[in-house]
Amino acid sequence: MINGEINNDGLQQDNSSPQNSNHPHKEVPDLEGAGGDVDMTAGGDVNVGGGGGGDHVDVEGGGDHVDMTTARDVNVGGGGGGGGGGGVGVGGGVGVGGGVDFAGFTGQWELVSDNSGVSAMHAILLPKINKVLMYDATIWRISKLPYPADHPCRMINKQTGEKDCYYHSVLYDINNGHLRPLELNTDTWCSSGGLTDDGTLVSTGGFQGGAKTLRYLRDCDTCDWEEYPTALASLRWYSTQATLPDASFIVVGGRQEFNYEYIPGHGKQHQNLKPHDFPFLRETTQMDENNLYPFVYLSTDGNIFIFANNRAVLLNPKSNQITQHYPILPGGSRNYPANAASVLLPIKLHPGDKNRKIPAEVLICGGARPEAYGEAERKQNFMPALKDCGRMRITDPKPVWKIEEMPSARVMGDMVILPTADILLLNGAKLGTSGWGLAKDPNFIPALYRPKLKKGQRFSELAPTNIPRMYHSTSTLLPDGKILVAGSNTNNGYLYNVEFPTELRVEKFSPPYLNPSLAEKRPVIVVDQLQTELKYGKKLIVQIKSSAERLETGDVQVTMYAPPFTTHGISMNQRLIVLGLMEVTSNDGYHKITTEAPPSGKVAPPGYYLLFVVQQGVPSEGVWVRIT
Repeated sequence: MINGEINNDGLQQDNSSPQNSNHPHKEVPDLEGAGGDVDMTAGGDVNVGGGGGGDHVDVEGGGDHVDMTTARDVNVGGGGGGGGGGGVGVGGGVGVGGGVDFAGFTGQWELVSDNSGVSAMHAILLPKINKVLMYDATIWRISKLPYPADHPCRMINKQTGEKDCYYHSVLYDINNGHLRPLELNTDTWCSSGGLTDDGTLVSTGGFQGGAKTLRYLRDCDTCDWEEYPTALASLRWYSTQATLPDASFIVVGGRQEFNYEYIPGHGKQHQNLKPHDFPFLRETTQMDENNLYPFVYLSTDGNIFIFANNRAVLLNPKSNQITQHYPILPGGSRNYPANAASVLLPIKLHPGDKNRKIPAEVLICGGARPEAYGEAERKQNFMPALKDCGRMRITDPKPVWKIEEMPSARVMGDMVILPTADILLLNGAKLGTSGWGLAKDPNFIPALYRPKLKKGQRFSELAPTNIPRMYHSTSTLLPDGKILVAGSNTNNGYLYNVEFPTELRVEKFSPPYLNPSLAEKRPVIVVDQLQTELKYGKKLIVQIKSSAERLETGDVQVTMYAPPFTTHGISMNQRLIVLGLMEVTSNDGYHKITTEAPPSGKVAPPGYYLLFVVQQGVPSEGVWVRIT
């Protein structure tokens, strides 16, 4: 359904053709209707003041010298494992999450669908119905899902007679691949989103008439989009949305929107609240921007970490004051179109953490040189992507970037936090940058990053796919521990006879912990004994069935995973909590694990999480729990 009247001509955008909207330097339309082109220069180079410089970069205690060399521990050579064929790549040993040797199993790809209906520019796993919502932009007026003959087309332009007769969003059944089309009336191109505490998706922004739109999709099999085209205070195109401790949201930035605003949860009134000016975004804008889709994380102290281009600040959402400037991350640009991949690393808890300062750490990998977009767009010169990672504990009084190197360069990659508290890095390209036709040399090889290991041992290369996943691709962790991988469209429209066709195939990737030979070692959560409605700081008992006769606290982890909204290599609100364990008791193959729920919404914002039990590196299937 749609509430309110949509101006189908957009917000008086004169240059509404997608050809003019590839990126800022393609004569970006004037979204405010003021006429003329938007000046994207913002003063030229980035102002990198207010946080120090290279002296704040440390390489794991390596002194003043930044050592960018890191050995790979896995040589993926000739192991097979192409996408679609379900092959297994083998080469070297991979250990995940606490000492399990997976005997050279480096993962497995399987093609699960030839046609997702729409190219998955955006994706999110919905908790109650266990389905993945995928949706694209509506600007091209086409997908692989036309309306039925008896369904009226949507009028786009009365003067020209242009109509849209296609669906642009689907609910994808992760078990059988069945698609349920959902009608969209506002353009979701490069939008943002997140889940409320009741599992409702709140989608913000987009393009043209969608730029100020607030959308809701409740978590049920028969629910449809609710769209409010004038609800936002500012135009949100390429903005980032993050969940706050009270289950409301902050939406940061957007093209030429150097501000942020707060969005209440579903069912609460939002009436064009005034945006908050945020000069930091203006300061970090370059000629080709490189600061769109900023990385925004709720820290464990309730403040908001915001990273744009190569700089970061800490924002207090109560006072709306910047409380900390962080050191510059050297080496290049990290945000759209120079997309790096980033995560808030897993948060490790201990019993009684309510009165303890809980560390929070950020990881940023890859990206592009500041000039990479201009070189690719204007000269067809595809510069090498960045190969380095920066890691920083953002809660330290004097935080320092620690630099290490990936096995291969990557821009537009995705990062997925695994149930084991390890990180999977996949998708992207080795040359170029984000944008239509602005990247080459797809990076087919995923990398596993194990945060607990020493520098030089953290990265392992895994089994390659054979499907390019670059611009507009997505990755989603599923309850069974597999990764759903979809999308990729580097084209201005749905094109198939080009170097990198619009991608509609859907794959699943099984990480090393799903080695078939370890199936009998996989623990099973006893669901009918599990408390699924959690309260902050309260005791939680999780019972599992396992092939092990006896388990100790050092043998298991209990983790809680918040499903992210994923688009353009950014996974908004992705979060994994490692719960503190009190004791484990064993009896005849059943094991009772006593743990404690997260202490507050600062650590785990209210809502749905997948709860996993990891036994000696092998995770159970996840079970949905809700914390309030």
